Amino acid sequence: MCYSAEVWTDYHRYVDQFNADVDIKEFAKLYLARQSSPKIKIPKGMDRGFDKPKTDLEKQIQQLVQDYQSSLISDSEQEMFKQAKRLADAERKLAVKETKTALNEQRIATNKIKQMKRWIADAKRVELDPVKDNRMWPDWYVPVLISEKGKLVVRPMRYHCRPAGKPASVDRTKDGKVSGTYNARRDNLTRFWRKQFGYTHGLIVASQFYEMVERDGVTREVQFNPSTHEPMFIACLWSHWTDPKGEAPDLYSCAAVTDDPEPEVAEAGHDRTVINLKPEHIRAWLNPDPNNLQSMQDIMDDKQHPFYEHRLAA
Repeated sequence: MCYSAEVWTDYHRYVDQFNADVDIKEFAKLYLARQSSPKIKIPKGMDRGFDKPKTDLEKQIQQLVQDYQSSLISDSEQEMFKQAKRLADAERKLAVKETKTALNEQRIATNKIKQMKRWIADAKRVELDPVKDNRMWPDWYVPVLISEKGKLVVRPMRYHCRPAGKPASVDRTKDGKVSGTYNARRDNLTRFWRKQFGYTHGLIVASQFYEMVERDGVTREVQFNPSTHEPMFIACLWSHWTDPKGEAPDLYSCAAVTDDPEPEVAEAGHDRTVINLKPEHIRAWLNPDPNNLQSMQDIMDDKQHPFYEHRLAA
């Protein structure tokens, strides 16, 4: 599974690299929706793509980003004051008598205050962290390159695909955890993903990816980088989900296609690797022929094989 990756979050990079159009209306809808839904996660790098707006819609998005950051700071400050009172109450009780309840309240309040301080500092931070601010995780939104009517388009999508026609519950497992549909296994493309494979293909550009690997009985995050330091062109499938009841909002979402692991990835302890397309195959991948799926298989067979250097993530 591709658990996380450092990706191109600024849509301008896709526009410049691929001469693509941008679905700015879909970006605007996403940012407007985030104002009222804390579940919508967007990397800071994607927000910063609107620092220098040129069109009216881009200016609206920039304002939405600023409003969101202001709201985040205000909410965090209010929560920090609340936790400060909680901490003071706990310490007053501890001054009289040490109890498990008071110690627990002290611990929780202290941790919450530290968390709020981090959130406030991060919201106010101006300088971009190229690793932290360009990361995508399941359920986060990132720009995705697709083809519509023969023209390349950049559209924001959630990294965690909800295939059209499936219930929204496909997003979660029975115990409430994130389901595995942020990745599309190559050996399952003609079954579970049959309505996307050969029809709606996408591309995400990344510089490195991360996997959770068990080492010595402990699960650790491992970072994988192409030794060539060249961009990875990650093959994706995407879908436009609509609620048959017309109640939930539409959702554009995608999944990274994964294959058997490269030898060095397997040696590091992980059993899958994203498919890194060769640049010359990108347009063909984005314009699939559902009547010739073998050509898509051939493209995946001819993928790039850079040596993936790896180390424990910081």
